[in-house]
Amino acid sequence: MADDVDVELTQDECWELLRTHELGRLAFTVLDEQHLTPVNYAVDGRTLLFRTAPGSKLLAVALGAQVAFEIDELDDDSAVSVVVRGRARHLPEDEAHRAENVPLRPWVGPDKYDVVEIAPEVVAGRRFQLSRPWLHLRPDSTP
Repeated sequence: MADDVDVELTQDECWELLRTHELGRLAFTVLDEQHLTPVNYAVDGRTLLFRTAPGSKLLAVALGAQVAFEIDELDDDSAVSVVVRGRARHLPEDEAHRAENVPLRPWVGPDKYDVVEIAPEVVAGRRFQLSRPWLHLRPDSTP
């Protein structure tokens, strides 16, 4: 591949993209089941915060599961993906106020009082050019 087709992002570029997005996908394991769910989030320093209610996400956090988090951006010619891997922890009440200092409010339902922090161990991203030749094979849909 040519250098400009698939480019590894710097840590600063990854964090800038994470700061400009609000929605990502959280992957976690509870016992032997893998889960993947969308969450809205905010960046706080070099950590990610999200709010949740009691359920599988909090159970995974309590069990100490590793988590992965991903955001993507796509346009006609290129795509970018940032993946964060690390541990999540349920913030105790004396730290949960951090969520008030970032733009983090529940998108669905008002009852999401539990704040979870993802402390990254790995942050990696790639930007790549899209070829998608099949798009040129479609008949033009305009009259």
